[in-house]
Amino acid sequence: MAKRKKEVSEESDFEAYNDGSDSDASYSAKTRKKPARTQVAKPTKRRRGTPAEERSVTTTANPHSRGTHVMQSSDKVRTALLGWYQLVHETRGMPWRKAFNPQRSRAERAQRAYEVWVSEIMLQQTQVATVIPYYNRWMEKFPAIADLHTPNDSSDPAKAAANIDEVNALWKGLGYYSRASRLLAGAQKVVKELGGLLPDNAKDMESKIPGIGRYSAGAICSIAYGEKVPVLDGNVHRLLSRFLMLHSNPKSKATLDTLWTAAEAMVDVKGFYEDTDYQNPGDINQALIELGSTVCKVQNPSCGTCPLKDLCGAYQKSSFATQHSQDIQDIEDLCSVCEPLPTGSFDVTLLPMKAEKKKSREETDIVNVVEWRRSIDSEERWFLLVKRPEKGLLAGLDEFPTMSNVSDPDSKRHSAEGPVEVLSSVLASPVRRSSLAAKTDEECVESSDSDVRISQVKRVGDVLHIFSHVRKTYRSQWVLLEGGCSPPPVSTKSSERMSRNKTTKGKQKKAESTDVTPVSGEARWVSIDQVDHANISTGMAKVWALAQSL
Repeated sequence: MAKRKKEVSEESDFEAYNDGSDSDASYSAKTRKKPARTQVAKPTKRRRGTPAEERSVTTTANPHSRGTHVMQSSDKVRTALLGWYQLVHETRGMPWRKAFNPQRSRAERAQRAYEVWVSEIMLQQTQVATVIPYYNRWMEKFPAIADLHTPNDSSDPAKAAANIDEVNALWKGLGYYSRASRLLAGAQKVVKELGGLLPDNAKDMESKIPGIGRYSAGAICSIAYGEKVPVLDGNVHRLLSRFLMLHSNPKSKATLDTLWTAAEAMVDVKGFYEDTDYQNPGDINQALIELGSTVCKVQNPSCGTCPLKDLCGAYQKSSFATQHSQDIQDIEDLCSVCEPLPTGSFDVTLLPMKAEKKKSREETDIVNVVEWRRSIDSEERWFLLVKRPEKGLLAGLDEFPTMSNVSDPDSKRHSAEGPVEVLSSVLASPVRRSSLAAKTDEECVESSDSDVRISQVKRVGDVLHIFSHVRKTYRSQWVLLEGGCSPPPVSTKSSERMSRNKTTKGKQKKAESTDVTPVSGEARWVSIDQVDHANISTGMAKVWALAQSL
């Protein structure tokens, strides 16, 4: 399968093919249907509303039948589509693409479902070329879903269960680490509760497997099991919007219902496996996604080479300057979904209609690159890492001790207040800033943990990292601890989060920004040469690279 819709990436180093957000998340969302637009006879202007809407965009009425957006001649469309797909399906060398074989046993089909599932999860927000080596390494490590389960007998090292650290290590650099944890949790549930076989229908797949939405369920079950279920990812959304000349809010319920209905018509094939002209639903869905990702692109689509151009409403309008209007015999047949088109020459890239994007919120984290040495001239150097919670953003990854979303980051930039506060919850014994010279290595034998001091706090710099919903600035500083014979022991207390609340007029209100100290029970020291091998996110890797340059 090809890559899913683009959202500004959690690990933004990987460019996506197309616009929008993950199909399983956004296309299943329920949105309020806009009231139908009144038919007008002359150019008008958008209503005033958001700042983007307040830019006067001249539009024109475009009355047409709602039947325009119904998939017509689906047999002819499928034949042209599959003929093209047979020529190109091996071009990009995707190892998860295999011919559908109706003679496979139930277990063999379930194995195919696992392979497709892994590829689908990896392809969310990520290019095919990036995914291929990750997929190959994953399947080499976990060739079957049973290899991800939690065994009853954990005493046998050969049967040791996969854990989040092991999974994240394989996922490192791929981004969107929550995908890995959902894949692990889903696989373990399948083995424990479903006999080790993924469901053979999209309804059960979506309802029983965590992290699988309508799109993924349709893709897996159509490809692995030959079930006649549709898909609607970003590529198919764009392709069908243009094919059906649908210019409407891309996230509205009316738009999504229209597109899902068209996608369902595409896989509503007749015949049985023994028929020579049988059209496999999995191939149809893969062909739609492939066509959307490689031909019907967001910008500069290759309309001239598209196998569906003769039937595509947008291509016909752009090529022959048709007005795309009809004599409406019945006012009830008038389309109430589409928005007026912009005036001027028509181009297929006007479809689908662009959705207003929410502005990402701004946050600043204080990242403390904490180093311990016996003395300033010691060659033995250790760095403190903290494991993030198993749920939420960057779940289960390692990071340097971080104070998240601080309300006043400038006040802590050049002071020891922040590091002291962080380390007090991470280390077993408190540390403080000291101007005294640290003891030499020769005196180490007589020292204790209480001899450890913060000898230096030095600004490293800022690193901007873009997540799907937030622009995160990592304001990093190097914190040097000296003294003692070995790195100070970490706390064994349970995980804690420290929050600050503001009091307004006698009432406790949650602060807009919360300073969060890392969980103390998950901290550990690693040597300097092991930091690069830890499961740190791309953002933290940028911080580490900047710190090393000092």
